[in-house]
Parts: sequence; structure tokens; C-alpha cells
Amino acid sequence: MRFKTSNIKEAKHTELVSCVGWASPDDVFSIGDDHQILRWNLVSAETQKVVDLPPDFFPTDMHWLPRSSGGAGSKKGGAADIFLVTSAEGKLQLIGKGGRLEKPVDAHRGACLTARWSWDGAGIVTGGEDGAVKIWSRSGMLRSTLATNNSPVYALAWSPDSQQVIYASGATLTIKPLAPNSKPIQWRGHDGLILCVDWSASTGRIVSGGEDCRYRVWDTYGRQLYSSALHDYPITSVAWSADGENFAVGSFNTLRLCDKIGWSHSLDKPATGSIYKIAWSADGTQVAGACGNGQVIFAHVIEKRIEWRDYEATVTGRKTISLRNVTNESWEKLEFRDRIIQVSLSNGHLVVATTSQCYVYTTRNWNTPIIFDLKEGSVSLILQASKHFLIVESLAVYVYSYEGRLLCSPKWPGMRPEALSRQSISLSTDSVAIKDQSDEKSVHLFDTNTGKALNDGKPFMHRQEVIEVALDQTGLPNERKLAIIDKNRDLYLTNVRKFGQSSLPGKLGSMVQSLKWAADCNMLAAMQESRFTIWYFPAIIYVDKALVGRTLVERDSAEFGKHPVINSFLKNSISVRRADGSLVTTGVSPYPAILHGYAISGHWDDATKLCRFVKDQVLWACLAGMAVHARHLDTAEVAYAAIQEADKVYYIQYIKELPLKEARAAEMAVMTGHYQDAENMLLQAGLTFRAILLNIYLHQWERALDLAIKHKTHVDTALAYRLKYLARCDKEENNDKYIQYMKEVDVDWDKINEKIEEEYRREREMKTSPSKSKKPARH
Repeated sequence: MRFKTSNIKEAKHTELVSCVGWASPDDVFSIGDDHQILRWNLVSAETQKVVDLPPDFFPTDMHWLPRSSGGAGSKKGGAADIFLVTSAEGKLQLIGKGGRLEKPVDAHRGACLTARWSWDGAGIVTGGEDGAVKIWSRSGMLRSTLATNNSPVYALAWSPDSQQVIYASGATLTIKPLAPNSKPIQWRGHDGLILCVDWSASTGRIVSGGEDCRYRVWDTYGRQLYSSALHDYPITSVAWSADGENFAVGSFNTLRLCDKIGWSHSLDKPATGSIYKIAWSADGTQVAGACGNGQVIFAHVIEKRIEWRDYEATVTGRKTISLRNVTNESWEKLEFRDRIIQVSLSNGHLVVATTSQCYVYTTRNWNTPIIFDLKEGSVSLILQASKHFLIVESLAVYVYSYEGRLLCSPKWPGMRPEALSRQSISLSTDSVAIKDQSDEKSVHLFDTNTGKALNDGKPFMHRQEVIEVALDQTGLPNERKLAIIDKNRDLYLTNVRKFGQSSLPGKLGSMVQSLKWAADCNMLAAMQESRFTIWYFPAIIYVDKALVGRTLVERDSAEFGKHPVINSFLKNSISVRRADGSLVTTGVSPYPAILHGYAISGHWDDATKLCRFVKDQVLWACLAGMAVHARHLDTAEVAYAAIQEADKVYYIQYIKELPLKEARAAEMAVMTGHYQDAENMLLQAGLTFRAILLNIYLHQWERALDLAIKHKTHVDTALAYRLKYLARCDKEENNDKYIQYMKEVDVDWDKINEKIEEEYRREREMKTSPSKSKKPARH
């Protein structure tokens, strides 16, 4: 991936250009010290003057009203209609698209150095030479002074939720919440004056640059994720792309395209002087830079390369894609009518979004794509699953089949699709998971066929803010799992669809930096602090938590360096992107994937033979979990015996001897820790005695007595076991309900044993003659 730069030989501005901004994907506005606002049209290559500014107005910064806040129409090519400009005289000026100047506002003593609209368009933040950071209303009314400093504020940016502001004062970066009495986060960011900073609305990452000739990437807690090598000149401008996947860096005669991790895709050395400001187009494919020699430099992202199995697709131009099959070296060239915005290759299909249409190709035929018109023409993200794909536009999210049919458009309160990234939205064959941008502890779950919210419209609520979400890709819809990383970097697994007693999320790991589900089976790989971990059967946390540590493999992650990111997990190969941009491929044992295939197809004999052949304890533990999950007791017994779990072997043998399938199912639920589900199964099958006995064994004494009283049976049994428990523990009764019934009911172990034997006899009769059923014995 690299920039293809272009600029007009003769500068249109007679003085340096101090700021630029995109009104639409084809129109750029620039302002220079010659007091002119110029409009550049990239389609016609024409430049026209919009308006002359007052002779005493020297601009320092400009920012267009964000498209998502109403500044852009919902139609294709919609453009923002207002932008703000700051000046060296301390003014804040609102200007309409046609050049109409609103009444200027005296914002700061000395120069007003920088200003930004909030992402929702409801407010403006400014920073000045006087060291003040001020919040303004949309119309330019002062709301508050957020902070005061001893040195000028050269750069600032809003947080993705528009509730915090980061600003640079001297060599210090500060994140200041808008809420009063909130504690700011402050840290020394550079060894010299910080000149520029930007905060990605999609990924939440922060990039800064300064006079120490370095740019650095930070997380929202001020932890450094990347520091660049020393440049020849100070870093004068940085800017994130809309999708948060890349950022651009400007310096003297330097324009650099960087990955979100920090490493550099490309470096250009245009003869432009210092690039004071950089602005990305809304679709994330183009960059404009304000140059010190009076020019405006334009750059288009090309040579974006994506791979899937044997295929490689490369965006070679604004409207062309080159395809290569690496197995037979065959080539295809695809040409499009409009400019390419997004490309995705996965699951046997190539999906290309242009400014007006979407093209869907199958790897079996590159000649006849499915073509349909886009709703808005501003695609920021494409995700693919085996049966359909998802498109994120500025105002909505759409799920399409590979035949081009619209399946659904999920909607949720406070939706801001333009801020979604690959970390905040995930797609599987039957579900969509979307992190809420306003309440980051909640994750919305949708059915891909209907677009309706799952679980009666209730989002999944986590205890901490969610950083990343990922759905597994194979298996049945009712068994779909969602992996989440929270702000503490803990990894949790939860069920997407809740049935009966909802299970709490299970914790799989901690200090997780990156994760990826396997594309072909439900294995999960993650980068932890110093370890690379693969969970061969992560769902075992809902089957047998004791086996979680025995169904994973760990290795030292030193070979991947600091802050590696898992790029792909296909078959038995995992691709990892290192912090320097290099790709490292590591292998995974092929046997767990084969075992998954046998378990899904129900070939338990083959699964057992595979484990006996491989002779690996990890594989046996996986088989034990899979067999228990599928309720296949014979295989589970063999697998548990192989890993020396004698107590569970005996328990499975006990379950196999139970006469009724309902009782066996309930005992399997007990084995997997789903006690409430086990009780519900027993009560629905009329096995009240076993439900009471279950609660007695779990020491849920009140529940056991309540069931006995409600069903008017085995009250004396509950009392007898309670007395036995108290005697063994040398305690006295302190439960009022038990004290009351002990006075009213006689406890006779002979009679109790007779009733218990009667219950077991009744169960045996029910097995031989299901239609015959006796009423339970009463006390």
C-alpha cells in the first residue's frame, strides 16, 4: 500500500497554505496566508476562488462539520455545508460552503491556534496561544473553559464519544473529560514541543507528532504503542483515516502513510516545503495536504493488497484491481466505472465498493459480477461471512447475500455507523455483534436474516468497557459464541443466544492484545502479554471449566516482537503482523481442526481413533469436552479415562445407568455446571424427588424445602438430610422455615428410605412403560 501523489506545478496560492479540508469526496477547500479560500475539484481538475477573507485575517486551522452530524446529505456525494476557521488574531469564524461568513467570535487572547467540531456536531473545542482550551456551542456561544495552561495549545482532538478532549501543551498530552470534577489523564508525550495530535473515532487510538522529529501512537490511557524512528525535520501534521486503519504523517518535504500500529506503508518526498495540515476524505482513500510553498498536495491510496488462500487482489489504480492466482500464476484485471473505495476478499468472493455501486465476484468466475447500487456511496467497512457480507456506510449498516439481495439493516439507539471498525463490529453466518458507541459496556446482537435484535432486544452487558468483539464462524446458530476483550484486556466468552438460565461470561485469559477466530472451525488464537495462546475448544468453559487449561497450547511470543497483531487464521496457519510491519506465519497442529470436523458430523468413533493415533493429552481433553457438549457419554467416558479423570468417569458411568433420559440429561447439565437448567428439566419431566435431591446435594437447602412444600412431597426427606448435615458439621439449626417444619413433620429414616426406593422403582417402570406414571408419595 502506498500514496500516489499529485499537485499542480504552479501554486494557486501566493503565500503558504495553512489548512485544508474536504467538503465532499471530490471537493477540497484550502486557505492560505494570501487570505483566499480556494475550492479544488478533483474530477474536473479545476480550481476556483470561493471568497476573499479580510486582509487582517491570517488562518491557522479549519475543520468541516462532520458528515454524520447532519453536515452531509444522505444522498450519494452529499457534502458538508459549513466549516470553521481559526485565525492568528484569536478569532473563530464559521463559513458556509458558498463562502458566506458568519459573525466572527473573539475566542482567545493571542492566536486561536486550532479548533475541532465534536463528532456529533453539537459542540466546538478551541485551543489558543493563551493556553486555554474552550468549549463552544454549535452557533459559537462559549459554554466553558475546559482547561488553562502556561504554554500555548497547538493541537487538540475529540474522543470518539465526544465526551473527552485531548490537547497538547508544551511536551505534554492531556485527556480532559467534559464532566466537571473528572480527573484528567496527563503524560509527557514527546521530548520537544508537540505540534499535532489526532484521535481516531473508529479505533480509539491517538497519534501525535512534535519537534522531537518523531510521531507516536498511544491508547486512551496514555500507554505508548509505537514510537517512530527519528526524522530529519519536526512532524508538523498527523491525521487518521475515517476507518482508523491508517494515518498520514506530514513533515518538511515528507508525506508518510502508516498502518494503525505505527509502521510505515510508504514514504514520499514531494518538494512542497512543510506540510502544515493533512485531511482525509470521508471514504478514507484520498489525502490533501496544506504546503508551505503555496501548493496543495493530493494523494490517493493505491496498491492495497489483500490475500485469501490461493488468491491475491491488488488495487493498482483509482478504478482498477489486479487479481492473481498464486497456484497457477493466472492473472485477471478488473476495471470499474467509478473510484474504488473498499475491497474485501474472503469466503470465495471478492466484494468491491465504489462511490456508487457494489460489485460481488465469485472466485469461480471473474467475468460476470453481481452489481447493485449503494444506498449512500460512502462505504467505510466490508465484512464477509460464508453466506453473506456486511457493508458499513455513514448512516446505516447493511447485510447482503452474495446474490446482491438486501437481507437486513440492523438499527440500535444512538447508532453512529461511521465510527465502526473491525474491532467494534463482527459478522458470522447467522449473527451480527456491534459494540454500542454511547455505552461501551453493551454489545448489540442481531439476527442476520431478519435484522431483529436477539434476546428480546436486550443487548449483552459487560462489567467493563468493551474494546473488541469477535464472533465464531462455524457451528449451529444456537451455539454461537462471542469473544470480547474489555478495557482491562481480559478475554471473555459468552453465548450469543440466551436460553433458559443465561450463562455468565467465562474468562479465558488476561492481558490479551489481539485475537482471531479460525475461519474453518471454532478455535481461538490470541496474543497475550508474553505468550501466544491457542484455545482448541474455547466453548469448553461452558462444559468443564477444569479442562480449560488442558485444551490450549501456549508458546513464547518473543519471536513476534512487541505489540503483534494476528492477521489471519486459516486452516492450520496463523499470520501475525509484527510492529515493524513484517508478516510472520506460524503453524498450528492440523489434528484439532480434524477433531472438530468429526465432532460436528457425529463421527465419534473416528474422533476416538484420531486421539489414539496422535496420543496427545490436549486432544483427548478436547474430545472429552466435545463429547460432553454433544451428550455422547460413551466417547466422553473413554476421553476422560485417557486424561486420568477417574471421578468424572465414575460419574458418567452412574449417568449411563439411570433409567430415564430426562434424568440423564439433567445429570449431564449438572456435570457441566448448569444447575438451574438441570432442575428445570427434572421438574418438567415430573421428577420432583430428583429436583429436591439435586438442591440437597448442592446445599441449596431453602430451595429444596420450597420444592418439597410446593409439590407436597418429600418434606421429611429434605428435613432428614438437613439434620444429617447439621450433625456432621456440628451446627444448630438457624433457618426459621426448617425450625417450623421440624416441629410439624416427623423424620423417620425407615419411611424415607422406603419412599426413595419407591421413587426409583417408579422411574424404572416409567422406562419400560412411559405412559404409566404414579403420583409421587406424600409425607
